[in-house]
Amino acid sequence: MRNESWQETNHELAEHHLPDLKEIIRARDRISGVAVKTPLVESPALSKRLGRSVYLKLECFQPIRVFKIRGAYNKISQVPEKNVVAVSSGNHGMAVAYCSRLLGKKSTIVLPETAVQEKVNTIVEFGGEAVKYGKYHRDREAKAREIVKETNAAFVHPFNDPAVIAGNGTCGLEMMDQLSDFDSVIVPVGGGGLISGIAMAVKLERPGVRVFGVEPEGAAKMEAAMKAGRPVDLESPRSIADGLIPSSVGDLTLEATKRYVDGLFRVSDEEILSAMKLLIREAHVFPEPSGAASAAVLLANRDVSRLGDRVVLVVSGGNVSLKLLAQILS
Repeated sequence: MRNESWQETNHELAEHHLPDLKEIIRARDRISGVAVKTPLVESPALSKRLGRSVYLKLECFQPIRVFKIRGAYNKISQVPEKNVVAVSSGNHGMAVAYCSRLLGKKSTIVLPETAVQEKVNTIVEFGGEAVKYGKYHRDREAKAREIVKETNAAFVHPFNDPAVIAGNGTCGLEMMDQLSDFDSVIVPVGGGGLISGIAMAVKLERPGVRVFGVEPEGAAKMEAAMKAGRPVDLESPRSIADGLIPSSVGDLTLEATKRYVDGLFRVSDEEILSAMKLLIREAHVFPEPSGAASAAVLLANRDVSRLGDRVVLVVSGGNVSLKLLAQILS
């Protein structure tokens, strides 16, 4: 659903546009002290293994172990409503609940019935109300719309919102502050909010850097949207990477990808799991499946000639379930 629908529900007339670099810089100031400047470090072991200089942007070191805090705080801190509603597979909901608590607002998060229980528990611990409903993103959006109308709340879209994209773009600003020279960056793609923000920030400052996205084979919605020229609603997206399986991207994130992203990769669940093992063993980082997708591109020996010699991998989150972690470690 386009963000205009939510704006009409909330009686808002906010512009529906891609943010510019000035908005991303303002977002950096706004989220300062809430989101942390996460490490960007080279992994010598991965560099040796993968045949190029590999740097990890460790968004799994955010206070809630995922990049989502950037966009959520930038958005929620600007809305006047005291109640906010979000649709999430888990991570966005955690960010909305966490930021709402900091800002003195009440949050309601609509989650899939199959949501990772650790993420649900964390949402409740942060003071959010967790509502489990349906299996797919489209089902949860319909339920969230009902709650927005009933409570006169602000809707915090997980990706298709200018303020969310601008907040995520602060990750790209940090990369350029931390590393003076890199050839490319690989970003996991769910709804496209993270790659939109990073690609805009990087391309507007360093147009020679190449930006690539990575999607699960069973949920390649950005690739489908690029081919169709419009967001495409996948019937049943599937992947072990629960943060990368919304049924469609947004019109804003599609536009940003068209303008600023150089290409998209697909990886299988098996390749994602192998990348998780590699990051745990070689880099001593514990990513969730979504966060390991960027490393899966290199590990799977895709056509990586365009990546260059110095590659940044965005490890977008570290909220891995204990059950899955135990399986990997065994």
